[in-house]
Amino acid sequence: MFCRYFCFFSLCLFLPTQRRCSLGHISDLHGSDATSLPGFENLTMGYNKYLRPYFGGEPVQIAMSLDIASISSISESDMDYTATIYLRQRWTDPRLVFHGNKSFTLDARLVELLWVPDTYIVESKRSFLHDVTVGNRLIRLFSNGTILYALRITTTVACNMDLSKYPMDTQTCRLQLESWGYDENDVIFTWLRGNDSVHGIEKLRLSQYTVERYYTLVSKSQQETGSYPQLILQFELRRNVLYFILETYVPSTLLVMLSWVSFWITLDSVPARTCIGVTTVLSMTTLMIGSRSSLSKTNCFIKAIDVYLGICFSFIFGALVEYAVAHYSSSQKYAAKAPQEGPANELTKEMEEVNITNILNSSNTSYERKISFTSIEISSDNINCSDLTMKTHEKIKCVLRNKMHRIIGYFTIQNPSNVDHYSKLLFPLFFMLVNVFYWAYYLYF
Repeated sequence: MFCRYFCFFSLCLFLPTQRRCSLGHISDLHGSDATSLPGFENLTMGYNKYLRPYFGGEPVQIAMSLDIASISSISESDMDYTATIYLRQRWTDPRLVFHGNKSFTLDARLVELLWVPDTYIVESKRSFLHDVTVGNRLIRLFSNGTILYALRITTTVACNMDLSKYPMDTQTCRLQLESWGYDENDVIFTWLRGNDSVHGIEKLRLSQYTVERYYTLVSKSQQETGSYPQLILQFELRRNVLYFILETYVPSTLLVMLSWVSFWITLDSVPARTCIGVTTVLSMTTLMIGSRSSLSKTNCFIKAIDVYLGICFSFIFGALVEYAVAHYSSSQKYAAKAPQEGPANELTKEMEEVNITNILNSSNTSYERKISFTSIEISSDNINCSDLTMKTHEKIKCVLRNKMHRIIGYFTIQNPSNVDHYSKLLFPLFFMLVNVFYWAYYLYF
């Protein structure tokens, strides 16, 4: 009984001043024709909000439209986005038909007395309805029984992202609207005007992304309890790479070029070349750590920016190793020119004393064989292994020693200064080729 009077007095507020409200009808002071207040008699005489329109008959057609007010944040680490939307739903309830061609905007609190669809946002993590200064809801009733129900919602929705091409990636996110309890036999979801049902998304200005395109879809969700209607708004976001070029790509490239400066410094300047190499390696390491700090939870992805930073680090480290090789070869060359003294000479003297003793205690033939064997052990040059006096195992040992010396000779740097000379050309050339393949792959494949 209380509900009957509450609805009555609430709806009377929308009547013109010339009309008078009574409990069961509406009388006009200027005429005898009675006109029903929109939905009043239905609300007070048999209207059941727990039953959908056309209950037991055809499904209810629910047309929807969206206004995207803002997309406040897109998180790669949490793989979601937060958006504020205006959701508008339209359906027809024949129990609320009244005479005339007017529409009435009712108090939003009266929505508790009407049947409304059980629409929810699929993959929503957090959502809330704005309530300042009152709940941001709109109920508008038309004479043919059509109801417009509008809501202002802020929601955080999951968006599965592929970050393998980060920061040159394009992400596809969805906003899916679905009926929670009513299957396709009870309700049917449609877009009010197709792609034109969505507004505001083309005007969004995001910090890192640009909306490439968007489109609407009508689908069904197959669940164990039935087939439920579903509407999908799908939009593609392309990341703006200019920020990352200025923040990461340019500094890392300059560090690689800085490491090449050591090629123009002489090999004798050990502190200068070592300082340049170590400084560039440490700076590159700091840059790599900083680039990953914002995506600490997505380290499972090998991203495009990680590949580029790894390439730059390899070239910088290679420049440092190049100086180590050149300096070592130079020091070995100088050591070879110096007089040989020490244990090697003592060994030679001992072997000479042994040979003299053998000469005195053996025959001339035995002496010649031992001299030949001693020369094989001591000499580091190629030896003629075709001597008929040599035994088979001595010949094999001689051939293997000659081949080892020949292989080592291929890798021996005769002029260490040529290492820097070739590095001045090869390092920039290879770096340019790697950049061409890198940018071509991640931009066009």
